[in-house]
Amino acid sequence: MNNTYYPPPKFYFSVSLLGSGTASASVTSIDSSFQEISGIEAEFGVEEVAEGGENRFVHRLPKQAKYPPLVLKRGVVTKSSALGDWVSTTLNSTLSGPIVPQNLMVTLLGPDANPLLAWTFSNAWPLKWVTSSLNSSENEVLTESLEFSYSYFTRKTIDPTAASAGV
Repeated sequence: MNNTYYPPPKFYFSVSLLGSGTASASVTSIDSSFQEISGIEAEFGVEEVAEGGENRFVHRLPKQAKYPPLVLKRGVVTKSSALGDWVSTTLNSTLSGPIVPQNLMVTLLGPDANPLLAWTFSNAWPLKWVTSSLNSSENEVLTESLEFSYSYFTRKTIDPTAASAGV
């Protein structure tokens, strides 16, 4: 038996809009396909405290974790979608009503389309929606970038043998 481990490639992934306790959304193939995802990152803030009489070092104490915005990039979608509708409704609300946070899940898939890893972003809400510039001298796909703030994320490893066995 070959026990050689190979890290998975980073190009096969999907996105799901999970909803929240107050609102739910359906998952569509339009909303699950993205070209690039960035912002899956966490780091502790640090407070430096100098100790009186100790000049060789400064104590570095951990503060709360910090998370950058989650950025999803894809080709522009010209059909109605749950994710697009939620982002549009939120950004066009002029804050006349409460922002409805949703949970987003990014799933890394293996070569057999079974999930390997999942990151769940809690209490996400849209910060920005950018469409790439229109340029008649370029022959490229028109893309859009969706940027989200979120409270925190959790990472879960998924056993691909359990997923393929239907467990």
